[in-house]
Amino acid sequence: MDKTLRNSIIISLFLFIVACFWFVYEYKNIHQPQRTFSVTGEGKEIAVPNIAEIRIGVITEGSDLKTLQQENSDKMNKIINFLKAQGINEKDIKTENYSITPKYDYTLSPYKIVGYTISQNLVVKIRDLSKIGEILEGAVKNGANNVSGPNFTIDEPKVYLEKARERAILDAKEKADKIAKTAGFKLGKIISINELSTPEVIPLYTLGLEKLELKTTPQVEPGSQEIKVQVNITFEIR
Repeated sequence: MDKTLRNSIIISLFLFIVACFWFVYEYKNIHQPQRTFSVTGEGKEIAVPNIAEIRIGVITEGSDLKTLQQENSDKMNKIINFLKAQGINEKDIKTENYSITPKYDYTLSPYKIVGYTISQNLVVKIRDLSKIGEILEGAVKNGANNVSGPNFTIDEPKVYLEKARERAILDAKEKADKIAKTAGFKLGKIISINELSTPEVIPLYTLGLEKLELKTTPQVEPGSQEIKVQVNITFEIR
C-alpha cells in the first residue's frame, strides 16, 4: 500500500474516533441535566449616620396676597441666613415646595376669595450632627412654624452595601460547604449569584421631632443603621 495513502487512512481513522468520543460526550451533557445546589446567604453591616435631614416650613395666612408673600419671604430669608451662619452650605439648603392656596367664602353667591395661605418648605442637610438641636430651635425662633425631622442618612451608603454584600457571599459559601460535607457531595464551580432583593437599611434607633419646646435645646442622637443584603448562590455538584 502506498505510504501516503496509509498515513491518510490512519489520520482519518484517528479523527473519526475523536469525533465519536466528542459526540458521545456532548450527547451525555445535553441529555443529562446538570446537578446543582443553591443556598442563600445574608450579610449585615452596622453604620452610624453622618447626615441629618430636617424640613423647615413657614406658613402664613392673611387677606392681602402681596403683603402675605412679602411676610413669608422675609421669614424664610431670615431662616436661610440663620442656617448659613450655622455653617450650613448653600447646596444643602433646598426649597422643597412653595404654594399659595386661596380661601373661599362659600356663603356668598357667587363665592369669592377672602384670604390666602402661603406655605414654603426647605429641606436642610446637617453634616455637623452636634448642631441639630441648636438649628431646630433657632429655625423656630427665626420664624419657622412647621418643623419636622431629623431623618438620619449615610453619606456614602455604597461602602457599607459592598461590605454587607461580601459578608452575604461568604455566608452563603460557608453554608454550602457545611451542607455539602454533611450530605456527602462535593461542590463544583459557582454557576450564578443573585441578589434576592433591594438591600435594606434598617434604623436601629431614630428620633422624630414633632414639636419643639423653645425653653430647652433638644438633644438628638443619630443612633445607628443596619444594612442587610441577601444573595442566592447556585453551585455545580461534582
